[in-house]
Amino acid sequence: DGTLVPGAGAFQVACRAHLLRPEFLRTVRGKAQMGIRAFAEALLVIPKTIATNGGYDPMDVLVALEDEVQDGHVAGIDLNTGDVLDPAQEGIWDNYRVLRQQLHSCAVIATNLLHVDEVMRAGRASIKAPNPGEE
Repeated sequence: DGTLVPGAGAFQVACRAHLLRPEFLRTVRGKAQMGIRAFAEALLVIPKTIATNGGYDPMDVLVALEDEVQDGHVAGIDLNTGDVLDPAQEGIWDNYRVLRQQLHSCAVIATNLLHVDEVMRAGRASIKAPNPGEE
């Protein structure tokens, strides 16, 4: 469809920064806020993997990325140097539809895992419960 977003992990870092903005978090209450925080941190798996695959310390790279994003810049990872770059200026792009599907799939998989966990807990509870009339 020709719709692109800056690549090199820039989307994930920017999305995380947006989700963790205090103005946004104040609009969400309770367990949902914890879920948003967990989801935001999970988005960093992509930039961490890019940094690791490039042979760089992922924590050093993430700190540099977050500093740039806090300053209002678009920030991705330069695999040649491990430094921060503007992926749009370097011509590094991700397809919007792929990212949209990635985010949707992550939510579906997480939901399915939670359902499996609930079923397993219910199964354990039914095994432990004594049958009426038995001692």
